[in-house]
Amino acid sequence: MLFVAPHRTLFLSGAVMLLVSFALWAIELGARAGLLPAIGWVFPPGWMHALLVTGGVFPLFMFGFLLTAMPRWQGYDEIAAGRWLWSWRLLAAGWALVTVGMIAPGVAMAGLVLVLAGWGGMQRILWQVAHHGDLEALHARVVCYAMIAGMLAVIAWLGFALSGDPVWARIAIELAVFCSLLPVFFSVCHRMVPFFSSGVIPSYVMVRPLWVLVLVVGGSVMHAVFDVAGWLSLRWIADAPAAVAALWLSRQWRPVPAMKVPLLGMLHIGFLWLGIALTLFAIQSAASLLGYNMLGMAPLHALGVGFFGSVLMAMVSRVTLGHSGRKLAADRLTWGLFLGLELVVVVRITAELVPAGWSALVMLLAVLGWLGVFGAWATRYLPIYWRPRSDGRPG
Repeated sequence: MLFVAPHRTLFLSGAVMLLVSFALWAIELGARAGLLPAIGWVFPPGWMHALLVTGGVFPLFMFGFLLTAMPRWQGYDEIAAGRWLWSWRLLAAGWALVTVGMIAPGVAMAGLVLVLAGWGGMQRILWQVAHHGDLEALHARVVCYAMIAGMLAVIAWLGFALSGDPVWARIAIELAVFCSLLPVFFSVCHRMVPFFSSGVIPSYVMVRPLWVLVLVVGGSVMHAVFDVAGWLSLRWIADAPAAVAALWLSRQWRPVPAMKVPLLGMLHIGFLWLGIALTLFAIQSAASLLGYNMLGMAPLHALGVGFFGSVLMAMVSRVTLGHSGRKLAADRLTWGLFLGLELVVVVRITAELVPAGWSALVMLLAVLGWLGVFGAWATRYLPIYWRPRSDGRPG
């Protein structure tokens, strides 16, 4: 059953990768807080965390969602397991080697080569789906191109593994976060949140203008360019308009009535974090222009933990329930875990604002909270992936 549909295999793989990678990060933070012995990581710890999370965790979930949803968007036939399974095997083996390579020198490079090969196989399928037929394909193609940027990030990580030049790691992180993850998550929300809301909220008018997509996705790419160039004080040029657009769109999508249906409300709350994160980025940049250094990595974690993390839990829960024949409703456990995740976001942002001596401890609390939330979520949802649909239908 685990291999009859791509979301089953890839969601399970993403969940395992999530728990393993954040457990490694918890060990590092425990060492920083003086609670555990230090480990000699092959990659610098912060970059290890960035590689595993932005290259491994989120993309595995993204592939699972896109191979399930994009064919429906484009009127494409269901993708047979024989077309994607070999790519998944390469991705799974590659990330296993990369993870081991964080403590075993020389192993990570071989793992990244396998990841690149598996990503290329998945990308070939996404390209075919995105460019199929005459249906409106804007969202599918933006997502497809953004996933290519994610593949370029893997190549940049390979450049870092080969040369040790930190410039490659910086480029890899910017490509992964601002040219791949943010455009994919935003484009999916831009298409799906108003669609889901229209079936729940009375007299709902779907609002998803093209100019918001251009401002947010284009601004995200500009953000990456400014970062790589070292122009922090100019980032507000991209971040401020994108923040206004995201916050305006969040309001237009009517989040308050959406709260009556927790599974939908989770998506609205998660999307709100995008506007908050972009606002924090804009404030940080403007402060830099005036000579002040503030907020640290708070904007990045409002984006990664708040927006990516919250939307991931909401969307993956929804897809898992809907494609297993279960009722599209968040039970008390799911809703409670989601609210717990929102608390984790606040704790992680707070870690950037407390005195330096407390930062590692507060970060550790946030990571342990993240592991607790997603660990409990995994016990609820992962068994669904190896069980037949409850309605007896295939898939």
